[in-house]
Amino acid sequence: MAATGAILVVDDDPAICVVVGEALRRQGYRVKTAASIRERSALLDSFSPDVLITDVMLPDGDGLDGISEILERRPALNIIILSAQNTLNTAIRATEKGAFEYLPKPFDLNELTRAVSDALGSGKGGDEEAADAGLPHDGLPLVGRSPAMQEVYRTIARVLSNDLSILVLGESGTGKELVAEAIHSLGQRRTKPFVPINMAAIPRELIEAELFGYEKGAFTGAHARTAGKFEQAQGGTLFLDEIGDMPMEAQTRLLRVLQSGEVTTVGGSKSVKVNVRIIAATNKELPRLIEENRFRQDLYYRLNVVPIALPALRERREDVILLARHFLDRAAQDGLPRKSLSEDAAQLLMAYHWPGNVRELQNLMQRLAVLSRENVITADMLRNSLPLEAVPADYAAPADLLGQAVREWAKRQLGIGLTQPNRNLHDDLLAVVEPILFQETLASVDGNQIRAAGLLGINRNTLRKKLTDYGLDPLQLRIGD
Repeated sequence: MAATGAILVVDDDPAICVVVGEALRRQGYRVKTAASIRERSALLDSFSPDVLITDVMLPDGDGLDGISEILERRPALNIIILSAQNTLNTAIRATEKGAFEYLPKPFDLNELTRAVSDALGSGKGGDEEAADAGLPHDGLPLVGRSPAMQEVYRTIARVLSNDLSILVLGESGTGKELVAEAIHSLGQRRTKPFVPINMAAIPRELIEAELFGYEKGAFTGAHARTAGKFEQAQGGTLFLDEIGDMPMEAQTRLLRVLQSGEVTTVGGSKSVKVNVRIIAATNKELPRLIEENRFRQDLYYRLNVVPIALPALRERREDVILLARHFLDRAAQDGLPRKSLSEDAAQLLMAYHWPGNVRELQNLMQRLAVLSRENVITADMLRNSLPLEAVPADYAAPADLLGQAVREWAKRQLGIGLTQPNRNLHDDLLAVVEPILFQETLASVDGNQIRAAGLLGINRNTLRKKLTDYGLDPLQLRIGD
Protein backbone atom coordinates (compact mmCIF):
# COMPACT_ATOMS: atom_id res chain seq x y z
CA MET A 1 0.00 0.00 0.00
CA ALA A 2 1.49 3.33 -1.09
CA ALA A 3 2.21 6.00 1.48
CA THR A 4 0.21 9.21 1.43
CA GLY A 5 1.01 12.71 2.54
CA ALA A 6 2.40 16.02 1.29
CA ILE A 7 6.09 16.76 1.93
CA LEU A 8 7.91 20.07 1.44
CA VAL A 9 11.69 19.76 1.08
CA VAL A 10 13.71 22.97 1.57
CA ASP A 11 17.42 23.00 0.70
CA ASP A 12 19.54 25.31 -1.44
CA ASP A 13 21.45 22.31 -2.84
CA PRO A 14 19.53 21.12 -5.93
CA ALA A 15 21.13 17.67 -5.69
CA ILE A 16 19.68 17.10 -2.22
CA CYS A 17 16.24 18.29 -3.34
CA VAL A 18 16.30 15.92 -6.31
CA VAL A 19 17.55 12.88 -4.40
CA VAL A 20 15.29 13.37 -1.38
CA GLY A 21 12.31 14.34 -3.53
CA GLU A 22 12.59 11.28 -5.77
CA ALA A 23 13.06 8.94 -2.81
CA LEU A 24 9.90 10.26 -1.17
CA ARG A 25 7.90 10.18 -4.40
CA ARG A 26 8.83 6.52 -4.82
CA GLN A 27 7.26 5.99 -1.40
CA GLY A 28 4.03 7.50 -2.71
CA TYR A 29 4.25 10.98 -1.17
CA ARG A 30 3.42 14.23 -2.93
CA VAL A 31 6.58 16.34 -2.85
CA LYS A 32 7.50 19.91 -3.62
CA THR A 33 10.89 21.56 -3.13
CA ALA A 34 12.13 25.03 -2.28
CA ALA A 35 15.58 26.62 -2.10
CA SER A 36 15.03 29.53 0.31
CA ILE A 37 13.01 30.75 3.28
CA ARG A 38 10.97 32.96 0.96
CA GLU A 39 10.02 30.01 -1.27
CA ARG A 40 9.33 27.92 1.83
CA SER A 41 6.88 30.50 3.17
CA ALA A 42 5.02 30.67 -0.13
CA LEU A 43 4.68 26.88 -0.46
CA LEU A 44 3.60 26.45 3.15
CA ASP A 45 0.50 28.43 2.24
CA SER A 46 -0.13 27.14 -1.29
CA PHE A 47 0.99 23.50 -0.93
CA SER A 48 -0.02 22.98 2.74
CA PRO A 49 2.38 20.10 3.51
CA ASP A 50 1.96 17.53 6.27
CA VAL A 51 5.74 17.37 6.86
CA LEU A 52 8.36 20.07 6.36
CA ILE A 53 11.98 19.01 5.76
CA THR A 54 14.22 22.06 5.97
CA ASP A 55 17.90 22.86 5.98
CA VAL A 56 19.28 25.36 8.51
CA MET A 57 21.72 27.34 6.37
CA LEU A 58 19.65 28.87 3.58
CA PRO A 59 20.60 31.71 1.21
CA ASP A 60 18.24 34.23 2.81
CA GLY A 61 18.66 33.33 6.48
CA ASP A 62 18.65 30.74 9.24
CA GLY A 63 16.08 28.04 8.52
CA LEU A 64 15.40 27.56 12.24
CA ASP A 65 14.50 31.17 12.98
CA GLY A 66 10.92 30.98 11.71
CA ILE A 67 10.04 27.47 12.91
CA SER A 68 8.27 28.56 16.11
CA GLU A 69 6.05 30.96 14.15
CA ILE A 70 5.26 28.26 11.58
CA LEU A 71 4.17 25.88 14.33
CA GLU A 72 2.01 28.56 15.94
CA ARG A 73 0.11 28.88 12.66
CA ARG A 74 0.22 25.15 11.79
CA PRO A 75 0.44 23.17 15.07
CA ALA A 76 -0.23 19.84 13.30
CA LEU A 77 2.80 20.24 11.03
CA ASN A 78 5.77 17.99 11.77
CA ILE A 79 9.19 19.46 10.96
CA ILE A 80 12.41 17.58 10.25
CA ILE A 81 15.60 19.67 10.46
CA LEU A 82 18.66 18.94 8.33
CA SER A 83 21.94 20.64 9.14
CA ALA A 84 25.63 20.50 8.29
CA GLN A 85 26.30 22.42 11.52
CA ASN A 86 26.74 19.18 13.43
CA THR A 87 27.00 20.52 16.96
CA LEU A 88 25.11 19.96 20.18
CA ASN A 89 23.95 23.57 19.90
CA THR A 90 22.14 22.85 16.61
CA ALA A 91 20.50 19.71 18.00
CA ILE A 92 19.28 21.65 21.04
CA ARG A 93 18.00 24.56 18.95
CA ALA A 94 16.08 22.19 16.69
CA THR A 95 14.46 20.54 19.70
CA GLU A 96 13.65 23.87 21.35
CA LYS A 97 11.93 25.11 18.22
CA GLY A 98 9.64 22.09 18.30
CA ALA A 99 11.20 20.02 15.53
CA PHE A 100 9.97 16.44 15.24
CA GLU A 101 13.42 15.19 14.25
CA TYR A 102 16.94 16.50 13.69
CA LEU A 103 19.25 14.80 11.18
CA PRO A 104 22.85 15.98 10.82
CA LYS A 105 24.44 16.13 7.39
CA PRO A 106 25.63 13.99 5.80
CA PHE A 107 22.55 11.88 6.51
CA ASP A 108 21.29 8.44 5.57
CA LEU A 109 18.46 8.65 3.04
CA ASN A 110 16.74 5.60 4.51
CA GLU A 111 16.80 7.22 7.94
CA LEU A 112 15.18 10.33 6.50
CA THR A 113 12.38 8.37 4.85
CA ARG A 114 11.78 6.53 8.13
CA ALA A 115 11.61 9.86 9.95
CA VAL A 116 9.00 11.08 7.44
CA SER A 117 6.95 7.93 7.96
CA ASP A 118 7.18 8.35 11.74
CA ALA A 119 6.20 12.01 11.47
CA LEU A 120 3.10 11.20 9.45
CA GLY A 121 2.20 8.38 11.83
CA SER A 122 2.49 10.50 14.97
CA GLY A 123 -0.08 12.83 16.38
CA LYS A 124 2.33 15.70 16.80
CA GLY A 125 6.10 15.83 17.17
CA GLY A 126 8.21 18.15 19.23
CA ASP A 127 7.77 19.48 22.73
CA GLU A 128 6.23 22.87 23.29
CA GLU A 129 7.66 23.20 26.77
CA ALA A 130 11.15 22.61 25.40
CA ALA A 131 10.46 25.02 22.55
CA ASP A 132 9.62 27.81 24.99
CA ALA A 133 12.34 26.99 27.50
CA GLY A 134 14.86 29.50 26.22
CA LEU A 135 17.77 27.25 27.05
CA PRO A 136 21.30 28.68 27.03
CA HIS A 137 23.73 27.65 24.29
CA ASP A 138 27.03 29.26 25.16
CA GLY A 139 29.86 27.32 26.74
CA LEU A 140 28.53 23.88 25.85
CA PRO A 141 30.98 21.30 27.22
CA LEU A 142 30.86 18.76 24.38
CA VAL A 143 32.97 19.14 21.24
CA GLY A 144 32.79 17.00 18.10
CA ARG A 145 31.01 16.71 14.76
CA SER A 146 31.58 13.04 13.96
CA PRO A 147 28.60 10.79 13.15
CA ALA A 148 29.20 8.94 16.43
CA MET A 149 28.76 12.18 18.40
CA GLN A 150 25.64 13.12 16.44
CA GLU A 151 23.77 10.22 18.04
CA VAL A 152 24.88 11.48 21.45
CA TYR A 153 23.66 15.01 20.67
CA ARG A 154 20.31 13.80 19.39
CA THR A 155 19.70 11.70 22.51
CA ILE A 156 20.68 14.60 24.79
CA ALA A 157 18.27 16.88 22.94
CA ARG A 158 15.43 14.40 23.50
CA VAL A 159 15.88 14.03 27.26
CA LEU A 160 16.09 17.71 28.21
CA SER A 161 12.36 18.16 28.70
CA ASN A 162 11.87 15.10 30.94
CA ASP A 163 13.36 13.59 34.09
CA LEU A 164 14.03 10.06 32.89
CA SER A 165 17.00 8.29 34.46
CA ILE A 166 20.03 8.13 32.20
CA LEU A 167 22.95 5.70 32.06
CA VAL A 168 26.04 7.05 30.30
CA LEU A 169 28.32 4.30 29.02
CA GLY A 170 31.88 4.66 27.78
CA GLU A 171 35.54 4.08 28.40
CA SER A 172 37.45 6.10 30.95
CA GLY A 173 38.24 9.57 29.66
CA THR A 174 35.48 9.78 27.04
CA GLY A 175 33.66 12.62 28.81
CA LYS A 176 30.80 10.94 30.65
CA GLU A 177 30.59 13.67 33.28
CA LEU A 178 30.50 16.30 30.51
CA VAL A 179 27.38 14.61 29.12
CA ALA A 180 25.78 14.70 32.55
CA GLU A 181 26.69 18.38 32.96
CA ALA A 182 25.27 19.20 29.53
CA ILE A 183 21.95 17.48 30.30
CA HIS A 184 21.70 19.30 33.62
CA SER A 185 22.77 22.75 32.40
CA LEU A 186 20.46 22.64 29.37
CA GLY A 187 17.50 20.96 31.05
CA GLN A 188 14.64 21.97 33.32
CA ARG A 189 16.71 21.57 36.52
CA ARG A 190 19.55 23.87 35.46
CA THR A 191 18.85 26.44 38.24
CA LYS A 192 19.26 23.74 40.91
CA PRO A 193 22.42 21.93 42.07
CA PHE A 194 24.43 19.49 39.98
CA VAL A 195 26.06 17.11 42.48
CA PRO A 196 28.59 14.52 41.26
CA ILE A 197 29.86 11.60 43.31
CA ASN A 198 32.48 9.07 42.16
CA MET A 199 31.82 5.63 43.59
CA ALA A 200 35.35 4.45 42.84
CA ALA A 201 36.90 7.30 44.84
CA ILE A 202 35.07 6.68 48.15
CA PRO A 203 35.94 3.96 50.67
CA ARG A 204 33.26 1.25 50.61
CA GLU A 205 32.31 1.80 54.24
CA LEU A 206 31.61 5.50 53.62
CA ILE A 207 29.56 5.32 50.42
CA GLU A 208 26.18 5.13 52.18
CA ALA A 209 27.08 8.03 54.47
CA GLU A 210 28.18 10.11 51.48
CA LEU A 211 25.04 9.34 49.50
CA PHE A 212 22.37 9.43 52.18
CA GLY A 213 23.97 11.53 54.94
CA TYR A 214 24.43 10.63 58.59
CA GLU A 215 23.34 11.63 62.07
CA LYS A 216 25.56 12.84 64.87
CA GLY A 217 27.17 9.85 66.57
CA ALA A 218 26.27 7.41 63.77
CA PHE A 219 29.93 6.34 63.63
CA THR A 220 33.32 7.45 64.91
CA GLY A 221 33.99 10.96 63.67
CA ALA A 222 30.30 11.83 63.03
CA HIS A 223 30.28 15.00 65.16
CA ALA A 224 27.19 16.58 63.57
CA ARG A 225 24.31 15.72 61.27
CA THR A 226 25.51 15.92 57.67
CA ALA A 227 23.33 15.95 54.58
CA GLY A 228 24.19 13.38 51.92
CA LYS A 229 24.50 13.90 48.18
CA PHE A 230 20.79 13.20 47.63
CA GLU A 231 19.77 16.06 49.93
CA GLN A 232 22.47 18.34 48.50
CA ALA A 233 21.09 17.74 45.00
CA GLN A 234 17.49 18.50 46.02
CA GLY A 235 15.61 19.73 42.96
CA GLY A 236 18.63 19.21 40.73
CA THR A 237 20.71 16.38 39.33
CA LEU A 238 22.70 13.67 41.11
CA PHE A 239 25.48 12.23 38.97
CA LEU A 240 26.54 8.74 40.11
CA ASP A 241 29.88 8.21 38.40
CA GLU A 242 31.46 4.75 38.17
CA ILE A 243 28.22 3.16 39.35
CA GLY A 244 29.69 -0.26 38.54
CA ASP A 245 32.00 0.10 41.56
CA MET A 246 29.16 0.52 44.03
CA PRO A 247 29.05 -2.19 46.74
CA MET A 248 26.04 -4.51 46.66
CA GLU A 249 24.72 -3.37 50.06
CA ALA A 250 24.75 0.25 48.91
CA GLN A 251 23.04 -0.77 45.65
CA THR A 252 20.17 -2.24 47.66
CA ARG A 253 19.68 0.97 49.59
CA LEU A 254 20.00 3.11 46.45
CA LEU A 255 17.28 1.03 44.77
CA ARG A 256 15.01 1.57 47.78
CA VAL A 257 15.54 5.35 47.55
CA LEU A 258 14.81 5.36 43.82
CA GLN A 259 11.60 3.41 44.40
CA SER A 260 10.32 5.46 47.33
CA GLY A 261 11.77 8.90 46.63
CA GLU A 262 12.80 9.07 50.31
CA VAL A 263 16.19 9.05 52.03
CA THR A 264 16.99 7.94 55.55
CA THR A 265 20.33 9.04 56.94
CA VAL A 266 22.82 6.59 58.40
CA GLY A 267 21.94 6.34 62.08
CA GLY A 268 18.62 8.12 61.54
CA SER A 269 15.01 6.96 61.70
CA LYS A 270 13.11 9.70 59.86
CA SER A 271 12.94 9.73 56.08
CA VAL A 272 13.36 12.86 53.95
CA LYS A 273 11.59 13.32 50.60
CA VAL A 274 14.03 13.94 47.76
CA ASN A 275 13.39 15.14 44.23
CA VAL A 276 16.44 14.60 42.04
CA ARG A 277 17.20 13.45 38.55
CA ILE A 278 19.57 10.49 38.44
CA ILE A 279 22.31 10.27 35.82
CA ALA A 280 24.66 7.32 36.29
CA ALA A 281 27.81 6.45 34.39
CA THR A 282 30.17 3.51 34.12
CA ASN A 283 33.05 2.18 32.05
CA LYS A 284 32.13 -1.39 33.01
CA GLU A 285 29.84 -3.90 31.33
CA LEU A 286 26.96 -3.98 33.79
CA PRO A 287 25.23 -7.01 32.21
CA ARG A 288 28.40 -9.00 32.86
CA LEU A 289 28.51 -7.75 36.46
CA ILE A 290 24.88 -8.86 36.82
CA GLU A 291 25.81 -12.37 35.64
CA GLU A 292 28.64 -12.40 38.22
CA ASN A 293 26.20 -11.27 40.98
CA ARG A 294 28.13 -8.04 41.44
CA PHE A 295 25.37 -5.69 40.30
CA ARG A 296 21.63 -5.78 40.95
CA GLN A 297 19.58 -6.42 37.85
CA ASP A 298 16.60 -4.44 39.17
CA LEU A 299 18.84 -1.43 39.86
CA TYR A 300 20.26 -1.72 36.35
CA TYR A 301 16.76 -1.47 34.88
CA ARG A 302 16.00 1.52 37.11
CA LEU A 303 19.08 3.38 35.91
CA ASN A 304 19.16 2.30 32.27
CA VAL A 305 15.95 4.02 31.15
CA VAL A 306 17.79 6.07 28.51
CA PRO A 307 21.27 4.77 27.66
CA ILE A 308 23.82 7.10 26.07
CA ALA A 309 26.89 5.34 24.65
CA LEU A 310 29.91 7.61 24.33
CA PRO A 311 32.35 6.56 21.59
CA ALA A 312 36.04 6.13 22.30
CA LEU A 313 38.24 8.78 20.69
CA ARG A 314 39.69 6.19 18.29
CA GLU A 315 36.13 5.68 17.01
CA ARG A 316 35.73 9.38 16.21
CA ARG A 317 39.12 10.24 14.73
CA GLU A 318 37.61 13.03 12.65
CA ASP A 319 37.11 14.91 15.94
CA VAL A 320 40.71 14.61 17.15
CA ILE A 321 42.04 17.78 15.48
CA LEU A 322 38.91 19.74 16.38
CA LEU A 323 39.34 18.71 20.02
CA ALA A 324 43.09 19.37 20.04
CA ARG A 325 42.61 22.91 18.75
CA HIS A 326 39.77 23.43 21.21
CA PHE A 327 42.05 22.50 24.11
CA LEU A 328 44.82 24.75 22.80
CA ASP A 329 42.31 27.62 22.56
CA ARG A 330 41.19 26.99 26.14
CA ALA A 331 44.79 26.95 27.30
CA ALA A 332 45.32 30.35 25.65
CA GLN A 333 42.17 31.68 27.31
CA ASP A 334 43.63 30.54 30.64
CA GLY A 335 46.71 32.70 30.04
CA LEU A 336 49.06 30.14 28.50
CA PRO A 337 50.93 30.93 25.23
CA ARG A 338 48.81 30.38 22.15
CA LYS A 339 49.92 27.35 20.15
CA SER A 340 48.94 25.87 16.80
CA LEU A 341 49.42 22.45 15.18
CA SER A 342 51.59 21.77 12.17
CA GLU A 343 50.18 19.55 9.45
CA ASP A 344 52.46 16.64 10.34
CA ALA A 345 51.49 16.99 14.01
CA ALA A 346 47.80 16.87 13.10
CA GLN A 347 48.33 13.71 11.07
CA LEU A 348 50.25 12.10 13.92
CA LEU A 349 47.44 12.92 16.37
CA MET A 350 45.02 11.22 13.99
CA ALA A 351 47.21 8.10 13.81
CA TYR A 352 47.53 7.65 17.58
CA HIS A 353 45.13 5.18 19.23
CA TRP A 354 44.33 7.33 22.37
CA PRO A 355 43.90 4.72 25.09
CA GLY A 356 43.14 7.56 27.53
CA ASN A 357 40.57 9.05 25.14
CA VAL A 358 39.64 12.75 25.28
CA ARG A 359 41.17 13.24 28.73
CA GLU A 360 44.55 12.06 27.43
CA LEU A 361 44.35 14.44 24.46
CA GLN A 362 43.39 17.33 26.73
CA ASN A 363 46.29 16.66 29.09
CA LEU A 364 48.73 16.42 26.17
CA MET A 365 47.62 19.74 24.67
CA GLN A 366 47.84 21.48 28.04
CA ARG A 367 51.30 20.03 28.66
CA LEU A 368 52.57 21.17 25.26
CA ALA A 369 51.02 24.61 25.73
CA VAL A 370 53.08 24.97 28.91
CA LEU A 371 56.34 23.29 27.97
CA SER A 372 56.92 23.86 24.25
CA ARG A 373 58.93 26.95 23.43
CA GLU A 374 57.79 27.16 19.81
CA ASN A 375 54.45 28.60 18.74
CA VAL A 376 53.81 25.68 16.38
CA ILE A 377 53.56 22.15 17.74
CA THR A 378 55.30 19.71 15.39
CA ALA A 379 55.22 15.93 15.01
CA ASP A 380 58.68 15.68 16.59
CA MET A 381 57.36 17.42 19.73
CA LEU A 382 54.47 14.94 19.87
CA ARG A 383 56.82 11.96 19.51
CA ASN A 384 58.75 13.22 22.52
CA SER A 385 55.54 13.55 24.54
CA LEU A 386 53.72 10.36 23.55
CA PRO A 387 54.71 6.84 24.69
CA LEU A 388 57.39 5.20 22.56
CA GLU A 389 54.91 2.61 21.35
CA ALA A 390 52.28 5.25 20.53
CA VAL A 391 52.94 5.46 16.79
CA PRO A 392 53.75 2.51 14.53
CA ALA A 393 57.34 2.43 13.30
CA ASP A 394 56.10 2.50 9.72
CA TYR A 395 53.84 5.51 10.36
CA ALA A 396 53.49 7.87 7.43
CA ALA A 397 51.20 10.81 6.88
CA PRO A 398 48.47 10.36 4.22
CA ALA A 399 50.44 12.51 1.76
CA ASP A 400 53.46 10.23 2.22
CA LEU A 401 51.30 7.16 1.75
CA LEU A 402 49.85 8.58 -1.46
CA GLY A 403 53.34 9.35 -2.73
CA GLN A 404 54.47 5.81 -1.97
CA ALA A 405 51.45 4.36 -3.76
CA VAL A 406 52.06 6.51 -6.85
CA ARG A 407 55.75 5.56 -6.87
CA GLU A 408 54.93 1.84 -6.78
CA TRP A 409 52.25 2.25 -9.46
CA ALA A 410 54.63 4.19 -11.68
CA LYS A 411 57.36 1.57 -11.35
CA ARG A 412 54.96 -1.20 -12.35
CA GLN A 413 53.50 0.75 -15.24
CA LEU A 414 56.92 1.79 -16.53
CA GLY A 415 57.94 -1.86 -16.57
CA ILE A 416 54.93 -2.59 -18.74
CA GLY A 417 55.45 0.61 -20.73
CA LEU A 418 58.87 -0.47 -21.91
CA THR A 419 57.10 -2.92 -24.19
CA GLN A 420 54.20 -0.49 -24.91
CA PRO A 421 55.92 2.78 -25.90
CA ASN A 422 52.70 4.55 -26.94
CA ARG A 423 51.11 4.45 -23.49
CA ASN A 424 50.05 7.74 -21.88
CA LEU A 425 51.02 7.24 -18.21
CA HIS A 426 49.81 10.69 -17.21
CA ASP A 427 46.28 10.03 -18.44
CA ASP A 428 46.37 6.49 -17.04
CA LEU A 429 47.19 7.83 -13.57
CA LEU A 430 44.48 10.47 -13.76
CA ALA A 431 41.95 7.81 -14.77
CA VAL A 432 42.78 5.97 -11.54
CA VAL A 433 42.98 8.93 -9.18
CA GLU A 434 40.45 11.48 -10.43
CA PRO A 435 37.26 9.38 -10.17
CA ILE A 436 38.09 8.52 -6.55
CA LEU A 437 38.88 12.15 -5.76
CA PHE A 438 35.68 13.39 -7.40
CA GLN A 439 33.50 10.75 -5.71
CA GLU A 440 34.87 11.46 -2.23
CA THR A 441 34.68 15.23 -2.69
CA LEU A 442 31.09 15.13 -3.95
CA ALA A 443 30.06 12.77 -1.17
CA SER A 444 31.53 15.14 1.43
CA VAL A 445 29.32 18.01 0.16
CA ASP A 446 26.19 15.93 -0.51
CA GLY A 447 26.63 16.09 -4.29
CA ASN A 448 26.80 19.89 -4.49
CA GLN A 449 28.86 20.44 -7.66
CA ILE A 450 29.54 24.12 -6.98
CA ARG A 451 31.05 23.40 -3.57
CA ALA A 452 32.91 20.35 -4.91
CA ALA A 453 34.43 22.38 -7.74
CA GLY A 454 35.57 24.99 -5.22
CA LEU A 455 37.26 22.35 -3.07
CA LEU A 456 38.92 20.79 -6.12
CA GLY A 457 40.11 24.15 -7.45
CA ILE A 458 38.43 23.76 -10.84
CA ASN A 459 35.39 25.42 -12.37
CA ARG A 460 32.00 23.75 -12.37
CA ASN A 461 31.91 23.16 -16.15
CA THR A 462 35.23 21.32 -15.96
CA LEU A 463 33.92 19.19 -13.13
CA ARG A 464 30.69 18.42 -14.96
CA LYS A 465 32.61 17.36 -18.09
CA LYS A 466 34.94 15.11 -16.13
CA LEU A 467 32.01 13.50 -14.31
CA THR A 468 30.46 12.74 -17.68
CA ASP A 469 33.74 11.36 -19.03
CA TYR A 470 34.08 9.04 -16.04
CA GLY A 471 30.39 8.08 -16.01
CA LEU A 472 29.83 9.47 -12.52
CA ASP A 473 26.37 10.65 -11.48
CA PRO A 474 26.47 12.87 -8.33
CA LEU A 475 22.75 12.35 -7.75
CA GLN A 476 23.31 8.65 -7.23
CA LEU A 477 25.79 9.22 -4.43
CA ARG A 478 24.29 8.07 -1.15
CA ILE A 479 23.80 11.08 1.09
CA GLY A 480 25.61 10.18 4.26
CA ASP A 481 28.54 8.26 2.73
